[in-house]
Amino acid sequence: MWILALWILPLFYKFSLTALPAKPENISCILYYKKNLTCTWSPKKEINYTTYVVNRTYSFGKKRDICKANSSTGASCSFFRPTITPPDYFTIKVEAENKDGVATSDITRWTLNDIVKMEPPKILSVKPILGIKKMMQIKWEWHDSLFSSSDFKYMLRYRTINSTHWVEVDFQSDDLVYNLTGLQAFTEYIIAMRCLVKGSYFWSDWSQEKMGLTEEEGKLLSVIPCGLDLWRVLRPAEVDGRRPVQLLWKKARGAPVLEKTFGYILSYFPENNTNLTQIINTTTQQCELYLGGETYWVSVTSYNSLGNSPAATLRIPAVNETPFQCIEAMQTHFAQDLLVVKWQSSNPVVDTWMVEWFPDLDSESSDISWESVSEARNWTIPQDKLKPCNLYNISVYPLFQDRVGEPYSIQEYAKECAPEKGPVIKAENIGVNSVTITWEEISKSDRGGFISNYTIFYQAEGGKEFSKTVSSSVQQYDLESLTRKTSYTVRVMASTRAGGKNGTEINFRTSSLSVFEIVLITSLVGGGLLIFTVLTVASGLKKAIKLTHLCWPIVPNPAESSIAKWHGNDCKNKPNLKEFDDSVNTEGSILKSYCVPSDLIDKLMVNFENFLEEVSIEEAKKGQENIWGGEKNEYVASPNRPDCPPEKSSQVLTEIPSRTSKLLKLEMSEDNSSKVEEQLLSSGESLGPDDFYEEGTLNPYLKNSVTTREFLVHEKLPDQTKTEV
Repeated sequence: MWILALWILPLFYKFSLTALPAKPENISCILYYKKNLTCTWSPKKEINYTTYVVNRTYSFGKKRDICKANSSTGASCSFFRPTITPPDYFTIKVEAENKDGVATSDITRWTLNDIVKMEPPKILSVKPILGIKKMMQIKWEWHDSLFSSSDFKYMLRYRTINSTHWVEVDFQSDDLVYNLTGLQAFTEYIIAMRCLVKGSYFWSDWSQEKMGLTEEEGKLLSVIPCGLDLWRVLRPAEVDGRRPVQLLWKKARGAPVLEKTFGYILSYFPENNTNLTQIINTTTQQCELYLGGETYWVSVTSYNSLGNSPAATLRIPAVNETPFQCIEAMQTHFAQDLLVVKWQSSNPVVDTWMVEWFPDLDSESSDISWESVSEARNWTIPQDKLKPCNLYNISVYPLFQDRVGEPYSIQEYAKECAPEKGPVIKAENIGVNSVTITWEEISKSDRGGFISNYTIFYQAEGGKEFSKTVSSSVQQYDLESLTRKTSYTVRVMASTRAGGKNGTEINFRTSSLSVFEIVLITSLVGGGLLIFTVLTVASGLKKAIKLTHLCWPIVPNPAESSIAKWHGNDCKNKPNLKEFDDSVNTEGSILKSYCVPSDLIDKLMVNFENFLEEVSIEEAKKGQENIWGGEKNEYVASPNRPDCPPEKSSQVLTEIPSRTSKLLKLEMSEDNSSKVEEQLLSSGESLGPDDFYEEGTLNPYLKNSVTTREFLVHEKLPDQTKTEV
C-alpha cells in the first residue's frame, strides 16, 4: 500500500502545481506613424512559458489577421504596414496559452486616428532676432504625412544651459515658425519640441535638442561671481567616531558665461558653537571634511578680482537625526535621446529637489553628479552624458528650508548592451531523467543592461538541441524528460534588450537508477530479510530447548557429577566400588567387590594410560586390607537409585552391566583375583539378595570411562589373562 502511495504522491504534487495563464487585461494599442501598430497587455510576466496569439480585424471589420508572441519576448505584439493606414477601425482579442490551458481576453475596439503617435518635429534653427532683445526664433520642418500642419498642436520647452528646470509652451502654427520671448540677454538656451494630432491621445516624443544664444544687452561692466550650488555626500562614521563628509559645488544656474573664478573659501562650524569655525581655501570644486556626530553648518563662496560671490550654505544633520519622507514613487523612461525621471510627492509644500546620480559599480565610485530642480517633479538628462552599458543609481532628495529629506532611488541604464560574460552554471540533483541547473548572478560591471531572461540550452550526446527560457528572477531550472544513463551538454545564455551572451558549458550524465528505485529495492530486500529473521526467531521460540542444545551443547562437569553418594562418617575417605556382571549372574555367580583408591575417578579423567599400572600396584599392597575390613569403604551409587541404608553401608550399591564386569575382569591380575576369592571365603560372609538394588541405567559418565578402559586393557596389558568369576 505504501509503495502505491509513493507513486501517487508525485502525481498529486504535479496536479497541485497546475496554473492556467492569467487572463490578458489592460490592452493598449498605439499606432506609431509609418512604423507599426503595437498592442500591449498585462500581466507583463508569467511563471510558466506562455504563448500569445493576437487576433485582429481591420479594414472596418472586413479582414482578419493574427500576431504571435511569447512570454520570453514580452507581453506585446506588432502589426506592420500596409494594413495599418488610418483612418480605420479594428478589434483586438488576445489569447494566452501554456501547458495547462488557454485564457482569452475581452474584445477591444480601436480607431486609428485616436491612437496615432507622430514622429517628433525636426528643429532647423534657433537664432536671435537682430535688434530685438531677449527673444529667439525657432524654425522646424514637417515630414510627409497624411495630415496637414493645421491638424497638429505643438509644445515647446526650453531651459538655460546650467538649469534642469524646463519651461513649456503650447501653441499652434501653420507656417512652422515660432518666436520665443521673455528670455535673458546673452544667455544660452536649450530648445526641444513635440507635436500631437488633434483628437489623438499620444504626443510625439521630444525632438532632438537645439541650442541658441540670445543677443548681448550692452557691454558687461561686471563679472562678479553670481553664486554656487552646494551639495554633500554623507558617509558612515569611522571607528574613532569621525564622520567623513564630501562637499561638492559648482557654478550656480544662470551664471554669466564670461564669469571668472580664482578660488573658493569654505567655512564650517558646529550648530551650537560658532566659535569653532574653521576656514579652508581651495581652488577645486570639492573638499572632504571629518566632522563629529553633531549638526554642522557649511558655507562656500567663490571670488575673483572684483569680489566674492554670495555664500552658498548647507546644513549637515546630526548622526541620530531622522530625515522626513515625502516621495512616494519614481519612474524613468526614454524620450528620444533623453533620460526622463519623474516622481510623486505626498507633501505639496516641498517644491525643491536635488537629483544625484553615479555609476553603480562593484567597487566604490567617487564620480558623483548632482543637479537641483525647482518647481517641477521631473528631471531629464541627455543620454550622451551618461556612459553606455553602465548601471546608474539615481536618487532624488526633497529639500525644505534648510532640511534634506529621505531620498528615493532608482536604477537605470542610459544605453543597454549585451552582457560581457555569461552565467557560470552547475548541475545538481542529477537523477534518472531530470537534473537541476543552477547559475550565479552576473556581476554589475559585466551585465551591460537589465537581464530580461535566461535561456537554457541542453543537448544529448549525438542528439538534437533543446532550449528553455525563464525570467530574470530565476537562477535555477529543472530539466525533465531526459534519457536514462545518457551524457548531456548544457549552457545558459543571459539576455538583455541589446542581445545575449552564453556562459560556461558543462557536461553531466544521468543516473541509471533513481532514488525511488534504490529505496524500493532496498526496502524489498530489507523487508525480506526482516521477515526471514522474524520467522526464524518465532520458530526458535517454539522449540527453545532444541535451539539451545544446538547452539550451546551441554558438557558434563565432573565436579557436579552424581557418580557416587557418600554415606555416614565411615564413607568419607575411601568408597568401595562394587560391580556386578549381568552375564555372570545368569550363571549363578557374583562378582566379588574389590577396593580402589579414593582418587581413582580423578586419575581416570587425567591420565588413562597410567591407570591400570597404578591399580595393579595399589591392589597388591592394599587388597587384603580393604576387603570388608580396617579402612572406611567407598561406595559408588547410581544417580537413579536410592541411598544405601546405614546398616548396609558395607554392601555394594552399584549394579554394573555385564559388559562392565567383563572389563573389570580384564583389568585385574590373576593374583589379585585369587586373593580376593580367598578373603571372601575365609570371612564367612556372603552377599545376599538384599545387598543389591534393582537394575538401573548406567551413568553416562561411567559408561564413557568404562569404554575407554576397555580400549586401554587391550592396548597396554596384553599379558593379562581374562579371569571369569
